Amino acid sequence: MTQTAARDALSKVPAVTAGFWLIKVLATTLGETAGDTLSMSFGLGYLISTGVCLAILVTLLGMQISTRRLHPFLYWATIIASTTLGTTLADFATRSLGIGYAGGSLLLLACVAGSLFAWRKAVGTVSSDQIADPKAELFYWITITASQTLGTALGDWTADTAGLGYLGAAIIFAGLLLVVAALYFRSRIDRVILFWAAFVLTRPLGAALGDLLDKPLDHGGLALSRGLASLALAGAIVLLILLLPQRAGRHSKDGPAPA
Repeated sequence: MTQTAARDALSKVPAVTAGFWLIKVLATTLGETAGDTLSMSFGLGYLISTGVCLAILVTLLGMQISTRRLHPFLYWATIIASTTLGTTLADFATRSLGIGYAGGSLLLLACVAGSLFAWRKAVGTVSSDQIADPKAELFYWITITASQTLGTALGDWTADTAGLGYLGAAIIFAGLLLVVAALYFRSRIDRVILFWAAFVLTRPLGAALGDLLDKPLDHGGLALSRGLASLALAGAIVLLILLLPQRAGRHSKDGPAPA
C-alpha cells in the first residue's frame, strides 16, 4: 500500500465532491420527512421522537467512531440519523418549549460556533479533511448534529415567519448555496469556512423541500405521504451511494479533494 493510500484509508468521511453534496441534500430532506413521520404521522410527539432519534444516533455514532475506515452506508446512515434528530429537536425547542424560530436559531447558531471553537482549540483545525482520530471525529459529529438542528430552525423560520413559503425558502437557500459554490471557485476564502457554510445551508434547503413534499395543500405543501416520501428519498440515497464513487477524503496535506 502506498503512503497516500495509507493516509486515505485513515480518513473516515467521504471526499467532498458534487456527489457528496447531492446525497447530503437528499439526506437532509429525508431527515425532515422522517422526523415529521415520527412526531406527527406516528403521533409520538416531539419529545419522544427526539429520544428515539437520539438513541439511534448514539448507536450509529458508536459504530462509526469505532470503525477504522470509511463505510459509506454507515456514514450516510449516521448523517440521516443526525438530521432526523435535528428535525425533532428543533421542533421540540421552537414549538414545545416556545423558544420560537428566531430564539431557537440564535441559540443553535451559538451551539455550532461553540462546537467549532472547542474543536479548533482541542485539535488545532476544524477541517473535515482531518477526521482520522476519535477526538476529531466526535467534534465533527457534534458540530454536524448542531448544524442540522440549526438548519431545521432556519428553514422553518424562513418559510413560516418570513412568509416565503416552502418553495420560496428552498429557492433562497439553493441560491445561497450557489453563492458559496461561486466563492469556492472564484475567491480565496478559506475552504474550511466555505465547507461549513455549505453544510449548514444544505439543512434548511432540505427542511424546506421536505415540508414542501409533505405539508398540507392549504399550508403550501404538496400533501404527499410522509412515509412514502421518506421511502422514496431513502431509495434515491441508496442508489446514489451505489452509483457514485464513495472514496475516503484526502487529508489536507495531500491536497484538497476535488469539488
